[in-house]
Amino acid sequence: MPDPSLFTAFNFRVEVTVPDLGPGELCEAAFSECDGLEATMEPKSFQEGGNNAGRVHLAGPVSYSQLTLKRGMSADFGLWRWFAAVMKTDGRRLRGSASVVMLGADQTPKVMFVLRDCLPVKLRAPALNAKDGLLAIEEMQIAYASMDVELPESEA
Repeated sequence: MPDPSLFTAFNFRVEVTVPDLGPGELCEAAFSECDGLEATMEPKSFQEGGNNAGRVHLAGPVSYSQLTLKRGMSADFGLWRWFAAVMKTDGRRLRGSASVVMLGADQTPKVMFVLRDCLPVKLRAPALNAKDGLLAIEEMQIAYASMDVELPESEA
């Protein structure tokens, strides 16, 4: 069992790749909050003939939440460019992939959540206030079609 001190909820990075907007990563950004790494399976339940003691549950379709990123900084405006490009087209060819990488205390990747068929659905700029530090992105939401969890090789 891994040492729980190796994982901290605030030690993560977000990487976004959109092949049609150029090679390599569109953005590697740091956010103070990340929420929405969630999958929900809707079971298919039925009553089996002759079995009055309970229902039978089968795996049903899986749905995913939206990834919500808050108070972020990036070295460039890649996420803004992606959102603007999707607004100007049908957006189908501008779907991307995203990875939320949880880092250990030594900054090495420990667990990676890989999101596919991503589409930016909300982008909010920060409030402009001269006495506060400026954040590049106050909030961004990304819809995704599937999620995989890549575990360390020792756990796989």
